[in-house]
Amino acid sequence: MPEETKTVRGSAEVLLERRRRFRRTRVRELKMIAKALASTKHPVLVHIIPMRRCNLDCGYCNEYDNVSKPVPLAEMKKRLDLLADMGTSIITISGGEPLMHAELEEIISHIRKRGMIAGMITNGFLLSKDRIAALNEAGLEHLQISIDNVVPDEVSKKSLKTLDIRLEWLAEYSVFQVNINSVLGSGVKDPEDALTIAHRAVELGFTSTVGIIHDGNGQLKPLGPRELEIFEEIMTLGKRSFSRFNDFQHSVARGKEHDWRCRSGSRYLYICEDGLVHWCSQQRGYPGIPLAQYTDEMRHREYYTEKHCAPMCTVSCVQQVGIIDNWRGPQTLKPKPMAPPSPQPELVQIGSTRSDS
Repeated sequence: MPEETKTVRGSAEVLLERRRRFRRTRVRELKMIAKALASTKHPVLVHIIPMRRCNLDCGYCNEYDNVSKPVPLAEMKKRLDLLADMGTSIITISGGEPLMHAELEEIISHIRKRGMIAGMITNGFLLSKDRIAALNEAGLEHLQISIDNVVPDEVSKKSLKTLDIRLEWLAEYSVFQVNINSVLGSGVKDPEDALTIAHRAVELGFTSTVGIIHDGNGQLKPLGPRELEIFEEIMTLGKRSFSRFNDFQHSVARGKEHDWRCRSGSRYLYICEDGLVHWCSQQRGYPGIPLAQYTDEMRHREYYTEKHCAPMCTVSCVQQVGIIDNWRGPQTLKPKPMAPPSPQPELVQIGSTRSDS
């Protein structure tokens, strides 16, 4: 634990607004669940990447580079409009590092204007008091930071020692929900760190979850005996949060196959910085169709397509979405190459037209 940590709380005004936003978000989440149970024809959760570049280079991560430019705001809005028109319920902004995008707050604001729940995953390094205020104003509803260790090492700089002051700022100034995710598994030197991080999160008033680091293909390795003990304790700490829907992780932690129906490509979409649709962050490349050309029929087919990587998957957000539909829609199809629909012939305009420009 970093030296001289302290417990901080927001002002009465911040706490009141935090409760108000939490209640509004919870109502919208309940409506989202009801909508998802009533119909299988829309995406529930979409991860979208406005920035592949990252300010860190964690040794286990395969989701960043150090050269990409941010996706222009106008293009991001187009993609968000397409997703809203599909009926998408939740947008989670990820990366790379989304806080490197200079117009991030406008992206969040557009998500909210289109009626979708706005979340973000960040390493937290670029947070400041002013940036937290801007995220409040934009309407952010969920923020998650994954912390890998107590002190930085050669694998990861995402340490509690480095980030603790930013966690205190979040506790004091944010009005959105904050979840701190600690990690176990491949590449984690000291599993006790995960427990320290989880207790610090709860101390600051955040929710706490634990993730199991997958290998480069998104697949799992079973935890050792002490790691399992720590895993179970953190799962207990997180029972008041959405982690109560993470029961599948008990199989993941033991390296066992999990019997579920992955709805990636349908109920869950991963939209990369190039605007292509993928199954998830660990299966980039398929189907690889531009979002603007990803049809209802394609989503329908993916809903009923069995995913070869599902039994040993560690991508928890996809599994959480799958819970909604695990009881229905048996998957009997196999993946097959997809191609964008053929372009329609251009209509010829007969007669004069008026220009608004």
